[in-house]
Amino acid sequence: MSSITSIQAVGRKEVITGARDLSREVLLRDVQDEDLPIFFEHQLDQDASEMAAFPSRDRDAHMEHWRTKILADETVGKKTIVVDGDVAGNVVSWVQEGERAIGYWVGKAHWGKGVATEAVRKFLVHESERPLYAHVATHNVGSIRVLQKCGFIIRSRARVSLPDGAEVEEFLMELR
Repeated sequence: MSSITSIQAVGRKEVITGARDLSREVLLRDVQDEDLPIFFEHQLDQDASEMAAFPSRDRDAHMEHWRTKILADETVGKKTIVVDGDVAGNVVSWVQEGERAIGYWVGKAHWGKGVATEAVRKFLVHESERPLYAHVATHNVGSIRVLQKCGFIIRSRARVSLPDGAEVEEFLMELR
């Protein structure tokens, strides 16, 4: 069973994502060290980086961040997204400025197929703290829809500075 192909604006380009394949099984499992190089490759994709409004890290910085800030911190919720046996991305929750936040990254090959929505829904079963917040670039229509389908609502809009000094408009979304 499939649905209509979607088109998402990325900067001045359009990325056409495949038809939604509802027969795929989306699983979450604990993050393993061998997942990190795949996560690294996902975040190197320029279209994905632009969509997320988050600059890619070099390999050493990426691995250090994951090993010291995510895997080593027991307060961080972290899961690998697996689709049909392949690592498709990750979902993470952490405390930021006293509030619980959620973020996820899905490899481009899995965009537009319902993977992110299903992964976030499954993650929310285990991440029961509420309210839960997500920061999402206002131009990232796909991610906004994923979060809305999972019950998040837009609470505010702000212009924020990124680690590379660039500025972006983002929504603060909340799940109660």
